[in-house]
Amino acid sequence: MTTKIAVLGGGAMATACAILLAEHPDQEVAIWARSAEYADQMQRDRENRRLLPGIMLPHTVTVTADLEKALHGAEYLVAAIPTQFLRAALVDAKRLLNQQRPVVSVIKGIENSTFLRPSQIIEDVLGNRGVVALSGPSHAEEIGRRLPATVVAASGDLELAMQVQRMFNTQRFRVYTNVDLIGVELAGALKNVIAIAAGISDGLGYGDNAKSSLMTRGLVEITRFGVRFGAEAATFSGLAGIGDLITTCVSTHGRNRHVGERLGRGESLQEILSQMHAVAEGVATAQSVFGICERDSIETPIMGEVYRVLFENKSPADATNSLMERPLRSE
Repeated sequence: MTTKIAVLGGGAMATACAILLAEHPDQEVAIWARSAEYADQMQRDRENRRLLPGIMLPHTVTVTADLEKALHGAEYLVAAIPTQFLRAALVDAKRLLNQQRPVVSVIKGIENSTFLRPSQIIEDVLGNRGVVALSGPSHAEEIGRRLPATVVAASGDLELAMQVQRMFNTQRFRVYTNVDLIGVELAGALKNVIAIAAGISDGLGYGDNAKSSLMTRGLVEITRFGVRFGAEAATFSGLAGIGDLITTCVSTHGRNRHVGERLGRGESLQEILSQMHAVAEGVATAQSVFGICERDSIETPIMGEVYRVLFENKSPADATNSLMERPLRSE
C-alpha cells in the first residue's frame, strides 16, 4: 500500500527530505514550492539548481506550485519552511487538511511575534494534531548525496514518532526516537544563534580554543534556556543538542556560521543577507531569544552578545571583550 507524503517548502532541506522519503518504494512524495517558476524548473530538470546543485530528484517525486495538488491524498505533511514564514503557509493549507494528518517539522527556529516553537505554530493554525520534530546534525547538502547521518524523531506520542522513524530511516539515514519535543525543538533553534557566534570567532581569526569555548558555554546556555521551559537536560547531550551544535558551528555548509564569519570580517548584516539565497534562521531566533531572556531573566551572555552584534550594531570585537571581561565565577 502506497503512503503519500506532502513536503511544504522548496528549499534545500525540503528537497533532501523528499529524496530520503522517496527511497522507500511504498512512499509517494510531492514537494510544494510557492514559486511556480521554481517548481516548474525543479520538476523539469529534476534538480534544485539554486540550493542543491548536482543532486538529482528521483523521478517518483512530484514538484508543484499547486498546493491543492500537493496535499491531495497526503497522509503526512512535512513542514520545511523557515519559521517566520510558516504561519502564512499553514493558513493557506488549512482548508485542504483534515485533522487526521500528522505533521513532521524539520524547522529550527522560534517565531518572533509570538515566541512559539514550530510545533506550537502548527497547532495554533491547524488545531490539535500529531506533530513530530525531526532534528539533529543533518545538512541537506550531505543528505542529498547519501552521506551517513543520524537524527531524532521527537514527539509526545511515541507511536507517531516511531511511524516517522520508519518513514525516514534508510541505509544512510538513521533515525532514533525521542519523547522530548520541547527540548529537541529548542536545541535545533538555539544552536543556530551559537553558530553565528562561532562564525564571528572564525571571522575574527580567534582560533580553535575560542571556538571550542563558545560551543561548550553555548551548550550550557541552550540547556539552561530549554530546561526553564520544560525540556529534559539530557536531550541537549544528544543528537539534537550537542550533535547538531557541532555540525552547525564547524561546517562550511552552515548558513548561520557563514553569517557570523562575514560579520566577524566587518561586513554588515544587511549586506550579508541580501546576498544569500537561503534563510539563516539564527538571525531571527537571536531576536526571539533575547526578548524571552529579557522577559524571564534567563542568563544567556553569548546569545545576548550575538543579538547586540546583529541588531544594535555592536562590533564583534567589543562583544568579545564583554564576554571575556565578565565577573569571574566557577563553572
